[in-house]
Amino acid sequence: MAAEYGAEQIQVLEGLEPVRKRPGMYIGSTGPRGLHHLVYEVVDNSVDEALAGHCRIIRVDLNADGSVRVTDDGRGIPTDVHPTTGKSALETVMTVLHAGGKFGGGGYKVSGGLHGVGVSVVNALSESVEVTVWRNSDTHVQRYAKGVPQGDLQVTPSEDKNRTGTSVCFKPDIEIFKTTGIQFDYTTLSGRLRELAYLNAGVEIVFTDHRLELLKSEEPRSEIYHYAGGIKEYVNYINHEKQALHEDIIYVQSEKKGVYVEVAMQWCVDAYSDNLLGFANNIRTVDGGT
Repeated sequence: MAAEYGAEQIQVLEGLEPVRKRPGMYIGSTGPRGLHHLVYEVVDNSVDEALAGHCRIIRVDLNADGSVRVTDDGRGIPTDVHPTTGKSALETVMTVLHAGGKFGGGGYKVSGGLHGVGVSVVNALSESVEVTVWRNSDTHVQRYAKGVPQGDLQVTPSEDKNRTGTSVCFKPDIEIFKTTGIQFDYTTLSGRLRELAYLNAGVEIVFTDHRLELLKSEEPRSEIYHYAGGIKEYVNYINHEKQALHEDIIYVQSEKKGVYVEVAMQWCVDAYSDNLLGFANNIRTVDGGT
């Protein structure tokens, strides 16, 4: 006999509860792909700052305790009170789905990621998160546990009054990623970070692995990705083991009706293995795009 079905059986999930209930809807899976996607979402916010012309260096650190820290020198997430939520803009961005500066076009002209759910999803699926913002000569810090604020935003004067930027340190929740664990793969992350550096000419990404026990080393492993030539250097990187038919890489860039396009190409001797990559707002398009 079917169970009774009435109004009391209707569940209402509020805040970030839907994310923890159905994480696959937001990050694709709770396996390695979804785990690494958390890092990409935070990094994408920093890259968006770079695209807007406000960020030059992005640092990504894999810490020994299993956490990841992403730090940039952008403008810093706003910390003043949001008129709709009555909370700080920082807490709003961290705890409210579809809250961000990428919808109306006022804060960002170009952006990647999940458009307003990215960093809040990371917050929801993390055991702990600490956000530090340097803005208006002050240092703002707030901590979260499984998406819930652990106290109010703490504000202290910055030692460096001119410093601006955002640092997000998060440790994925093993309760969410219990099938495959929460250990990040260096090669997977380095591939994406290198790609982002190629796609955004001039941006410097510093990637450091501090997991000395895993590395079986006494020193952290660190790489710097910085390519002034942008996608021209990317094509050169892709073709470095091939025989090119022409030395100079063909490069075209143009903008029309607010849409900016750049193309780099080079023909090689091997006609049976062409390599076509397409990206829209730093996100790779399926089969090269159309």
